[in-house]
Amino acid sequence: MSFLNIIGEIITPVTNLIDKMHTSDAEKMEIKAQMLKLQAQAYTQALDFEKTQLQAKADIIKAEANGQSWLQRSWRPITMLTFLVLVVCDAFGLLAFRLSAEAWTLLQIGLGGYVVGRSAEKIAPTVMSKQNKTNIN
Repeated sequence: MSFLNIIGEIITPVTNLIDKMHTSDAEKMEIKAQMLKLQAQAYTQALDFEKTQLQAKADIIKAEANGQSWLQRSWRPITMLTFLVLVVCDAFGLLAFRLSAEAWTLLQIGLGGYVVGRSAEKIAPTVMSKQNKTNIN
């Protein structure tokens, strides 16, 4: 569950509670507007936090890709190719023992981190340029 969903799950019951208050419709609408403003601020802060995390991950991958050592630049692709070989061997029954559930979990984490990291590396410049344009306006 993402942080954005959690924010929505917190705000929605409060907004529903406002409907049950014994006040005028104008007061209810004013309170709802304030709650929606709070929700928008929370979403903005959560997105800023996620953007910062993605940027940090992208910076790490860029540093590794631009590193001095061949091994530093290549360890992620080597690891993913190793995982690919293990999966293919497991699928065709070429391994002495089947991959355990823990190995599959490790593979999912590794693949997820690799894909997310590469995606962050690719989209970070676009996100940053749009964020800069938004801050200028």
